Amino acid sequence: MKAIYVSLLVTSTMLLGACATTVKPTYVSPTQYQALSCYQLQSEYNRIQQHLNDGVQPAKRTGMGIGLGLGGGWGSRGGWGIGPSVSVNMGQSSNTKNTEIARLKGEQEAVLQAANFKGCAMVPRTATPAK
Repeated sequence: MKAIYVSLLVTSTMLLGACATTVKPTYVSPTQYQALSCYQLQSEYNRIQQHLNDGVQPAKRTGMGIGLGLGGGWGSRGGWGIGPSVSVNMGQSSNTKNTEIARLKGEQEAVLQAANFKGCAMVPRTATPAK
């Protein structure tokens, strides 16, 4: 009985720990920023950082779908048969807050790479402390 409680505790700790991971930037190509001047690159970096500081709100989407189908299988009494099936899917959209944050951080990395390529002296700014 004690082993069940320990395994339940370990499982719940792992699940909660998975939710607390940091968001890693997604890849964004720096070529889209190569035509900008050093001042424009710094302004773009600051704009993205200000958007991150203000809080990211992705677009609202619904993730519900209904499907109809025809399925077959073995029955509980030794026979098999074909019958209708209905499935309701309520999934999560890939457009989440963490996805949006990862995209914005990737854009910041691309701006820094473009600035480094041009030899610009960039001053990366971080989150401003809450007042």
